[in-house]
Amino acid sequence: MTSTTDLPTVRLGTRPSPMPLEQTGRFTNAFRARYPQAFLDIVEIISEGDRHPGPLSAIGGKGAFTRNADRHLLDGRVQATIACAKDVPGPHDRSPGITVGAVLPREDTRDALVHPASQPAAKLAELPPGTRVGTSAPRRAALLKARHPTLVPVPIRDNADSRLAKLDDGTLGVDVMIAPPGRPAPPRPRTPDHRDPRPTLWLPAAGAGIVLVEHRTDDPATGNLLTPLTHAPTRIALDAERAALATLHGDYLTAASAHATLDRTASLVTVHAAVLGPAGGTPLRATASGPTTAAAAVGQEAGHQLLAAGADRYLGRPR
Repeated sequence: MTSTTDLPTVRLGTRPSPMPLEQTGRFTNAFRARYPQAFLDIVEIISEGDRHPGPLSAIGGKGAFTRNADRHLLDGRVQATIACAKDVPGPHDRSPGITVGAVLPREDTRDALVHPASQPAAKLAELPPGTRVGTSAPRRAALLKARHPTLVPVPIRDNADSRLAKLDDGTLGVDVMIAPPGRPAPPRPRTPDHRDPRPTLWLPAAGAGIVLVEHRTDDPATGNLLTPLTHAPTRIALDAERAALATLHGDYLTAASAHATLDRTASLVTVHAAVLGPAGGTPLRATASGPTTAAAAVGQEAGHQLLAAGADRYLGRPR
């Protein structure tokens, strides 16, 4: 066990928007509880995605939220970075030399339909045809087209608080929006009509609700500090889901889902995976189960099932 007298200062990079800072606060509490004599220095890093107001596809997709933090990490300006797993590119798209060190306990994975503060909540199925539904994810847009074809998905950008403010004052360009897992503030009507724990109705993103902390692969000292802070069941789910996404070679434009669950004894992991067509239609689905000690292999099996079922035609690749 590491002696607290030998603990260094750890510089932790994070995005300076409300949700990442809330996640950083949770990690900070856990870190300081375990290492009361250590010093955690929070370094705010503005991402390319935070600066760019347009579609993320124009600046390289999902990696827009992590590339700048990766540079800080690999250059040694910080020893660790924190992010929501769903915002981190899949292993096949990741910068080499970066390793997951700590994984916080998983929170709610389910999206929520959010209404302007002045309006009562309603379910998706109750919204009138032509209602403009704001979303930043191809997965949600494809789900809307598949499950609620009379509604109109509209791409939106900005951080959670800014979206909420614009939704309230009518400048967001949508009537309602679908928010990712988290804590939008201030509170307002949120309809949990698709907050079903089964990954069969409204499919969650791979890594949804999971916060991870990464370090340089060649920095085992920081890794040794982070590893004891990992929530083991969540790490199993993360490894399985990211393996499924990597098998599909999914990217920011992929309308795909991979969601892992563990049995009560935490000895068996089951991965539910799906790929949706951009225009909607019935998703391709796959399910794989196996021991938690082989979580990545289980995720790969789910991904291979989807490829065998013809997922390439949804992923924009020739078979």
